[in-house]
Amino acid sequence: MEKLIVNGGRALHGAVRISGGKNSSLAIITAACLAADVSVLENVPQCRDVLTLKAILEALGARIELDRGRMAIDARALASHAAPYDLCRQMRASFYAAGLLLGRGGRAEIPLPGGCVIGSRPVDFHLRGFAALGAMVEIEHGYMKASARQLVGTTFFVPRSSVGTTINLMLAASMASGTTVLDNAAREPEVVDTAVFLNLMGARIKGAGTNSITIEGADALHGASYAIIPDRLEAGTYLLAAAATGGNVLVEQMIPEHISALLAKLEEAGAIVERGTDGVRVRAGGVHRGVHVDTAPYPGFATDLHPPFVALMSRADGQSRIRETVFESRFGYVDELRRMGADVHVEGDSAIVNGVPYLTGAPVEAVDIRAGATIIIAALSARGTSEIAGVDNVDRGYEQLDGKLSALGADVRRVEVRGESVPQPVA
Repeated sequence: MEKLIVNGGRALHGAVRISGGKNSSLAIITAACLAADVSVLENVPQCRDVLTLKAILEALGARIELDRGRMAIDARALASHAAPYDLCRQMRASFYAAGLLLGRGGRAEIPLPGGCVIGSRPVDFHLRGFAALGAMVEIEHGYMKASARQLVGTTFFVPRSSVGTTINLMLAASMASGTTVLDNAAREPEVVDTAVFLNLMGARIKGAGTNSITIEGADALHGASYAIIPDRLEAGTYLLAAAATGGNVLVEQMIPEHISALLAKLEEAGAIVERGTDGVRVRAGGVHRGVHVDTAPYPGFATDLHPPFVALMSRADGQSRIRETVFESRFGYVDELRRMGADVHVEGDSAIVNGVPYLTGAPVEAVDIRAGATIIIAALSARGTSEIAGVDNVDRGYEQLDGKLSALGADVRRVEVRGESVPQPVA
């Protein structure tokens, strides 16, 4: 068990380089195992979710090496159809193994996944899609069991433009017989990134990045080399931390277009945003103004940036309303911010934020990945010292967050917890 100690009140200055996309990596690493071959990926973040997926795929028979962002995946010996329960329960993206195993071997036995407790995210959409592709699907004793002699192309409407469903069905349909059309497909950059990699492996996917994706099934796929896109959510986190601390930070190796909605809201709040071809600089422009935000699927304001944005708005001038339209239980961070003096309350699907002059350090907990980023940003801007438990949740989605913040001038250190009663992090 570890916790972070943050002494707030220091403006962040300097440059920070963004790691590869965590969510892209989880999909693309799984996709690489569709081929009985070797693939090499660059720009892979060494965060806990990636390491957990690595362990899941190794349990299925793959051989995987990860060294300083370079991952070599040898899936020639992948043979098992049953994924390990203890690992799969730790994160939702473990369910991508279902699309992988159905596509490659026609049989999958996958525990129903865990992950951040941010709202109802049923796998029903995935199950309907697998059934539409011709699989026999049943839920038994906490497992999804599915089998098909041959998946067959179909037309499927993706409920709620689900990113996970879109990616999982792309994985399975890439090796189905015939043509699959995914209508109302998710348009997120991670979907496009996965489709580009699958096409390098020999898949035939068109329309990724639009709301209609067409997949022509292939008899076999082969290994490929690919560099994963930068993590847009990590980039947004550092931009918000810079603004919240009154700093001046250049976020390098990112794609500005992937978070254009956030950049627009930062400017509306009064921050100075300078866009470059491979990075964005944010400078605080004085006291920020309260603004209203509605989360939405891409290219709208990302739901994962909703909690960190509230950390910025907690000290803005006036009132803000952040309406959550994707996950109804995204508000686990609210009680933790209130411990630090923030004036935040939930009304229906919205967080109502009345800006206060300052926050104060307090003992708080990272209850999920993005809630963890939220309270770290708040702690950086607060007066005094904060002790943040549940840091394992932050490590799930961020590579070396405390180290990168320290390099920007933050006073943050990681300490081991011994003999203390600390709330358990969410699995």
